[in-house]
Amino acid sequence: MNQWVVVVGGTNMDVVARTSAPLVPGTSNPGHTRISPGGVGRNIAACLGLLGAPVRLVSAVGDDAFGDEALRVTAACGADVSSVRRVPGRTGTYTAVLDDRGELVSAVSDMAVVDALELDTLHLDDAALVVVDGNLAAAQVAKVRAAAAAAGVPVAFEPVSVAKAARLSGEVQDLFLVTPNSDEIGALVGRPGDPWAAVHDLYDRGVRHVWMREGGRGSYVCSEDAPTVHLPAIPVEVVDVTGAGDAMLAAWIAAWLRGADPVEAARDGHRAAAATITSPHTVRPDLAEAMAAFAPPTPREVTDADDH
Repeated sequence: MNQWVVVVGGTNMDVVARTSAPLVPGTSNPGHTRISPGGVGRNIAACLGLLGAPVRLVSAVGDDAFGDEALRVTAACGADVSSVRRVPGRTGTYTAVLDDRGELVSAVSDMAVVDALELDTLHLDDAALVVVDGNLAAAQVAKVRAAAAAAGVPVAFEPVSVAKAARLSGEVQDLFLVTPNSDEIGALVGRPGDPWAAVHDLYDRGVRHVWMREGGRGSYVCSEDAPTVHLPAIPVEVVDVTGAGDAMLAAWIAAWLRGADPVEAARDGHRAAAATITSPHTVRPDLAEAMAAFAPPTPREVTDADDH
């Protein structure tokens, strides 16, 4: 039975520093720092494991202590890490600075280790969905897409950032789901500043669903054969935004595997995001239980571009 989610993407250690007072640029700020496993692909896989979905992570880490810890914690979440490659050298890092409200100020992603990931023998015979994150190089994404097409498996793509979205623009076609924000979607199709035209460009490229996620402004569920639906963000007190988008996508996938439609799946995604940003953890260990505390947002159909 094809039921596994295969996540192909980055694994790293997060180094997240948060100021304890409003951030003053150009100088040292008091605050605190935490170090924990991260990486978009790894976070998605870990969240899926915590939500009870069968998930296999395909990634690469160094042969160092960071790599050991990342694999240990991810496996403890319920993800299969047997396809993660160990390579000589350092595990990737993501270094972020948050302000006193928990909002991202800036970040540096050092993910060169992912370049060592070989995907010539990607096993997808038991897969229901493949998830690709934007940390991969274009040639790697092409290999995943080819393997998925040969196996008849749909592909979901998380762009990660504007720079990485632009780099992978040529590989965004014939996908099941794409999950950008309004800046990333412009980079994906070379149409900055016009996200709604970019949505239709993605339809023309064979993308079935576009879930445009806008943080505190909520998200838009866009499908070519259905009205666009806006879901407001669940109002919460922010502790740390790191990992919220990854949990959001994992919850969407877990709901879709259970038979939910894209809008219902997105409502679960918003609950996962709310649970994550009210926690200091990038991947909240009690994610499933914490989601239950939040009522799903009420969807609203959007029929006119001015309402967007």
